Amino acid sequence: MTLTEIKRNARAEAFARRKVAFAARSAADCDRLKAVLADHAGKVLAGYMPMRTEIDCLPAMKAHDGPVGVPVILAAATPLKFRSWTADAAMIAGEFGARIPENGEWVEPDVLIVPLLSFDRRGYRLGYGGGFYDRTLEGLRSRKPVIAIGFAFSAQEVDEVPIEATDQPLDLIVTEAGVFAPGR
Repeated sequence: MTLTEIKRNARAEAFARRKVAFAARSAADCDRLKAVLADHAGKVLAGYMPMRTEIDCLPAMKAHDGPVGVPVILAAATPLKFRSWTADAAMIAGEFGARIPENGEWVEPDVLIVPLLSFDRRGYRLGYGGGFYDRTLEGLRSRKPVIAIGFAFSAQEVDEVPIEATDQPLDLIVTEAGVFAPGR
């Protein structure tokens, strides 16, 4: 089986696992993420607009003490850019159905909340397959220190995510059940 086939199967399993976790979600799911982000007050945060069964990071984005941006896909196979966001920003449909601010300044994040389908204790994540976050993290990390925080339901943890050389590890993983730094 090729790595592409392995990842496709892993994504199907991860979607199913996340769907079950999403059905059991609670308003408190974001509390640990809020606490983690309090240590990064004043820094530029990049969150995401939750889609389908993704865990909702909006309460943490709204509570962040500092600038917040959301990802904008400019073209296939390119890094993400981040547009400034506030809770009352006018939003429009972006690529792949993600909501993006209609206008606003571009920001470069110091801390990123990264969506995912599954994660492992090594700090790797399985995303949707476009490579947007991997390209983005690689570019940001070549210029400055950034912190990539995977945010997920604990049910999305797997023993080992299938990886390739271009996959960028997460610095921290936050779930509704706990927080851990990979490799520690």
